[in-house]
Amino acid sequence: MSITSVTSQAIQKIPTPVRADSDTPAPYISSSQRLPEITLKSFILSILLSAAMAGANAYLGLKIGLTVSATIPAAVISMAILRFFKNANILENNIVQTTASAGEVVAAGTMFTLPALVLMGYWDTFPMWQTSLIVGIGGVFGVLFSIPLRRALVVEGNLLFPEGVATAEVLKVGESSTSEGAKDLLLGGLGATLLKFGQSGIVAFSESIGIWTKTGGTLIGGSIGLSPVLLGAGYIVGHPVGISMTIGGVVAWFIALPLFGYIEGIPEASSVMGSAMIIWSSKIRMIGVGMMVLGGLWTTVHLIDPMRRAIVSSLSSLKKSASGAKVRILRTEQDIPFIYVLWSIMALCLPLILMTHNLFDPQSLSFTSLGYAGVIMAIIIATLVLGFLVSAIAGYMSGILGSSNNPLSGVTIMAVMFVSLLLLVLMSNDLGQAISAATLAGISIIIAAVVACAGAVSCDNLQDLKAGQLVGATPWKQQVMLIVGVIVGSLLMAPIFNVLFAAYGIGDVMPREGMDPARALGAPKAAMMAMVAKGVFTHSLDWSMVTIGGIAAILVIAVDEVLRARGSEFRLPVLAVALGVYMPLEITLPVLIGGLISLYATKKLDKARGILGIHFHNVVEVARRRGMLFASGLVAGEALIGITIAAMIVSVPSMRDSQEMLNLSVFAQNIGGTVVFALMCAYLYTISSRTSRSL
Repeated sequence: MSITSVTSQAIQKIPTPVRADSDTPAPYISSSQRLPEITLKSFILSILLSAAMAGANAYLGLKIGLTVSATIPAAVISMAILRFFKNANILENNIVQTTASAGEVVAAGTMFTLPALVLMGYWDTFPMWQTSLIVGIGGVFGVLFSIPLRRALVVEGNLLFPEGVATAEVLKVGESSTSEGAKDLLLGGLGATLLKFGQSGIVAFSESIGIWTKTGGTLIGGSIGLSPVLLGAGYIVGHPVGISMTIGGVVAWFIALPLFGYIEGIPEASSVMGSAMIIWSSKIRMIGVGMMVLGGLWTTVHLIDPMRRAIVSSLSSLKKSASGAKVRILRTEQDIPFIYVLWSIMALCLPLILMTHNLFDPQSLSFTSLGYAGVIMAIIIATLVLGFLVSAIAGYMSGILGSSNNPLSGVTIMAVMFVSLLLLVLMSNDLGQAISAATLAGISIIIAAVVACAGAVSCDNLQDLKAGQLVGATPWKQQVMLIVGVIVGSLLMAPIFNVLFAAYGIGDVMPREGMDPARALGAPKAAMMAMVAKGVFTHSLDWSMVTIGGIAAILVIAVDEVLRARGSEFRLPVLAVALGVYMPLEITLPVLIGGLISLYATKKLDKARGILGIHFHNVVEVARRRGMLFASGLVAGEALIGITIAAMIVSVPSMRDSQEMLNLSVFAQNIGGTVVFALMCAYLYTISSRTSRSL
């Protein structure tokens, strides 16, 4: 097939993907077209998939502390099912994946926080109405907060939202008949599926390789992950983000960690890497949290102006409509009007006030007490402010790295600390004498859970809204269905958690005698939240590390401002550097590799400019699309198999105790994983830099 034929097919079928250095292309379905979006079949399928994804991620999150985004899996499953119906279209598929991912992501926000209440002894089970209220209020707040953030981050922001871009590519290829695009997408998906199943399903390949050693009185070493989804995300977001994250990772792992090991000594552990992980989790991660706090505040300040414009535009349009004037807003730009968003937020404050009141001792404390009423209102205001701040930070980081690898737990730690400190101050008078430290710690976790759910939903929803922008969806319809997905997920969380708790136990808490502690769900992120909340009220939290992180963030911001003033193309976004400090190297380095593949593939194409002449632009477009589609396939493949493995772990008894089906040596696992990952990198570079096929 000639390069001209390939180019014409690709240009006709697949619009140019969004990149940081280009304007947003026209949507796949133009704003003048009107296709059915919220239909009966899409509504029912949305609810069913939302429930399924929520259950799978709840188990995965409790077991290993991680979740996978359901955006792409939901899109693929939706396309497969809706093909059996006549007249199904891409916008219906988009509505289904939007709703399903909203139901799934509430599990992510919940599993960081609510299990901590069981670990602390504050709850002995997960009460239905209270759990549903916490998750529902927080999740709907997240949808409402994401509406002005859509304008600031998706429309005007210079962010790529890799999973949103990948989802849009999946939907478009599924809609079109472009065999070349489908081939690259399927190859990426198949490769990622095989590698991830070999890593997490039968443990034939290593998920990461690393070398650590003790020398000079400290620890030195490093590791690299072999994750397809991170490789694909790195290619999509480009090298600047990967470099910024790697700078943070180098500072954290090769400077700060050996320094702490030398000064404070090497902690005891079963391995050298185990000792390194103890230092990282207790010291380095808290530095990352400090950087996220200050960096998040700085980033939010920069978002004020685009959000202000979005709010003013929405109110202006509503005012003109009320006066009878004709207001023409493109279908693809129609959000839920901001006045409705504002009224909805105010309406949600009522159940939030009642729930917060119930957390204290309603018999001994009364709303008629001026001091107590002030405490309640201060908590409500703090919840709203923190919820929006966390939503903005999580949404921004989602635009950088994606939802699955977004360090939401770090932002949630920030929320737990802020709420705990607020309660510590508010309850330092006579009013606080009647309430124990354990109760205050539990209240902190619950309020932080509302905030975490808002951040998790906003983070994932912005990916969905990015996909909707690219395929030509109607934003307000997506936003309505996002709320539906949140409600479905909130009603399922208590039953799911109770079933898992009764079957396995959580941490060291066993609901009945004779249970095997080795099979308990560790809930590592929730255990961390419990430690932070109790640490604030018992004055045992290491604030020095958080302070160091804040100072480091100021230095990074200063460097970035100097680069901006000099007009440098390279920038150093503080949240990207903070991500590198907070995240393991296993996550940082694959993102860098993907970004560098994109960079060097582009450079190779630039060198061919003189040879190809007039055909250069077409060749570049084909190469970039092929690379983007293969990278999207990597993201989609790992997401799909991640959900599948989670379902297998839940349903197959033998996989609950051990996922290892092959008895391979660590060396063999390392070699196998490295070879497959290297082949993926080579193929991605080859197709995204190829300048000819038959020329």
